[in-house]
Amino acid sequence: MALFGTDGIRGVANQELTPELAISVAISAARVLVADLGNREARPRAIVGNDSRASGELLEAAVIAGLTSAGVDVHRVGILPTPAIAFLVGSTEADLGIMISASHNPMPDNGIKIFARGGEKLSDKQEARIEELLNQPWERPIGAHVGRVINDADATERYLAHLLSSVSTKIAGLKVVVDCANGAASIASPEALRRAGAEVIAISHQPTGWNINDDCGSTHLGNLQEAVKREKADLGIA
Repeated sequence: MALFGTDGIRGVANQELTPELAISVAISAARVLVADLGNREARPRAIVGNDSRASGELLEAAVIAGLTSAGVDVHRVGILPTPAIAFLVGSTEADLGIMISASHNPMPDNGIKIFARGGEKLSDKQEARIEELLNQPWERPIGAHVGRVINDADATERYLAHLLSSVSTKIAGLKVVVDCANGAASIASPEALRRAGAEVIAISHQPTGWNINDDCGSTHLGNLQEAVKREKADLGIA
């Protein structure tokens, strides 16, 4: 059975998608994607982010353990939307990125989505090679060659600046309701729209770790529809 689906690796966190599997996947991803770059002197670097699921914390720890044990320096960016990880991989010239998220799936699920250099989606060949190397013997780095963890406190600001630089349509004066699904976009999406000049009413934007996609978001549009009508907004976004 193939490990990778159409959008990375997904499953019930701590049941199908275990910390042990996350460590192994991270190690294999590092071995494949860093090897693809050939020999070089610079230390390999990875961007790691997650959504607001409680299980993201244990899977993030496992992914970081796997990457650093493979000699990769990890820039930990915290809770950000998936496109932010692709952007940060490309803009920082990192060697790979890993997003821990299951998108609109129920809260118990989680997933691992891997980006290659440039923020690109993995090729079928790269996915197959990562699966092939799972749990295979390898030479572990030691001493000064193990990876380090850097907490990247400015990642959200850089992503917001990128979003705003890409907006050519004027939205000043628009009244917008944003349903954040208590997920990864709970901070970035409302803030980006506000900085672009819109009047923003955010709903379902207080993640607890347990309430992601709980009667909200793109699969439950009733609350958003009601809020748009109640606030007499110009549009609603989920």
